[in-house]
This record gives sequence, C-alpha cells and structure tokens, in this order.
Amino acid sequence: MHPQRQNPRGFTLIELLVVIAIIAILMGILMPVLGKARKQARAVICRSNLKQIGIGAYLYAQNWDFYVPRGEPSGGPVDPPSWYVLFMPYLAERAIDNDYRSVKMFRCPSYPDKTQAVCYVINGWDFKNKGDETGAMLLRPTRLTTCERPSETLYLVDNENGPWRRPVTRGTDAAVLETDIWNPGHMPQSETQDVTYGRRVARARHKSGCNTLWLDWHVDWMNSQRDMTVKMWRWQK
Repeated sequence: MHPQRQNPRGFTLIELLVVIAIIAILMGILMPVLGKARKQARAVICRSNLKQIGIGAYLYAQNWDFYVPRGEPSGGPVDPPSWYVLFMPYLAERAIDNDYRSVKMFRCPSYPDKTQAVCYVINGWDFKNKGDETGAMLLRPTRLTTCERPSETLYLVDNENGPWRRPVTRGTDAAVLETDIWNPGHMPQSETQDVTYGRRVARARHKSGCNTLWLDWHVDWMNSQRDMTVKMWRWQK
C-alpha cells in the first residue's frame, strides 16, 4: 500500500493580510527615516561644495594680492567679472561652452529649480560706517586683510528660490547680476519678492536654515531667518 499523499499547506488570506499589514507598517516607519537621510546627504554635499569653492576663492586671492571678488559685476582684474567665473580656474570642474549647468560644485542638490546652475550668492555689501544699516552694492574686489573678523563675516550662502529668482545657466546671463547680497531686502527675513530688491538668502534650504561659507573659509549651517544679521555681512565690524 502506498502512503496517503498530503497536500502542502498554503498561506491563508488572514496570514497574507497580516504580512501585508506588517510590511506597510515597516514602510511607514522607514520612509520618513530614508527621506531624512536623503535630505542630510544633500546638505552634506552642499557644504562640501561651499568648502571647495572656499578653497578656490583662497587660491584666487593668493594670485591677486589677496583681493577677492564681491558684488556683480565685480570689476575684477580678469574678465568676465562674475565671481563663479573668476573662481573656475582654481576648481576641479570646468564649464562647457560657458554653460555652468555642467559644474556640480555651484549646484546645491536641494535647490528646487534644477535649471539653476548657481545656487549660492556672494557678499557684495558695502557700508559707509558702522552705523549704516542699509549699505550699498560694492562693484570692486576687496582685500581679505581688510576684514576685521573673518570668522564672523559671511562670504557665500545658499541662494533663495522662487519665481523672482531667475536661473543662471551661462556666465553671460542677465541673472548673474542677482548672485550677490547688498541690500536689506536680500536678507532671509525679507518678504520682498522683487527681482532686484527681493530676498536672495535662502530661508529654509536645509531644515529651517541654510549653509554658509565664512571668510576664514569655515563652512557651517545656520538658522538664517532667526539668526542672520546685517552685521555678519560687514567687512568692518
């Protein structure tokens, strides 16, 4: 006699539903964690970009008697004048046919508009005296040695995004004139959305703030809307 053959037991509908529910719960737990990890990775890349730009800026300064570009146009010793064009020979990347979308170093991976090739803005702010809270645009390079407190002076920060922030793709675009900071309306606390006088410093590029490069070449994150002040942009404190 042959032994009776038993049919293999499969999963019941309830068991399948339980497994699916467990997977759904795990996905619900993991997805926010993964999303946070991706945001942190993009912020790290952004800070690395600023650090590399800072190295390029310092190398530029060594070649030009310790002068660095400021506002747009800078009127600097070489042409064209845009700060990111001036730093190009001192960086590891190159623009292709004057198209800066190929230069990853100038692009923050968290910038929403992917057509924007220059995701940072430079300190082009000049002040008549220590009581001047408005200041004006500076159109010439400035010597690093004239900065009183480099570790407390901002040089480059995350660029704000919005319909009034026109993208830069080439070194000759009209929007290159908007890649500097020189007015209170450019600050992260500003509600102005004018092309010339509207907000240029990112309020919340990374968490509730932005990444910053200072004139002693250290890079840091700050809560820009809460903590950034006009004093941080002054060459003379």
